Amino acid sequence: MNILQNHIQALVFCAQSPITIEELQRCLTEALGLEVLVSDVLESIEEINERLTETGFAFQIYAIGGGYQFLTKPEYQDTVGVYLKQKSKKKLSASSLETLAIIAYKQPITRTAVEQIRGVGCDYAIHKLLEKELIEIKGKADTIGRPVLYGTSQKFMDYFGINHIKDLPQLKDFASEENMIGEVAD
Repeated sequence: MNILQNHIQALVFCAQSPITIEELQRCLTEALGLEVLVSDVLESIEEINERLTETGFAFQIYAIGGGYQFLTKPEYQDTVGVYLKQKSKKKLSASSLETLAIIAYKQPITRTAVEQIRGVGCDYAIHKLLEKELIEIKGKADTIGRPVLYGTSQKFMDYFGINHIKDLPQLKDFASEENMIGEVAD
């Protein structure tokens, strides 16, 4: 199984975005000329991660964005954060973050609907989010004028480290109990 693990590592390493388990299985089956089962791939990924942990590597294979990708371990977050901070001179503005949050939670949504929620124009913020590929056009609404519908992209999922839009925090996760009136019944 060492050979299978080496091939999996090579595929995960060369993939520019998270590679799905199905892509791994199909590619390995064709490349190795024998039937590789999804369970074999999953077992090999676990064994790879065990080896990487035992030998003290700073990265491992994580399930993210519907696939698998090499990422640094959480304990190196501060170091990587400093590097990324130095590398990234342009951050999302507050208006872009607000617009992105609205799109993420209300998708698919039109520009007009975003503007109604924010109370200000969003053309520039939407343009910047499209440019950074954090949102994408999901289609057109079935209303007068057929306005464009926006939603989050795969790059958004990768950037925020989530597998599905359902993984976004919910309002209840932010609710503060100190502002509640009365007692909660169990």
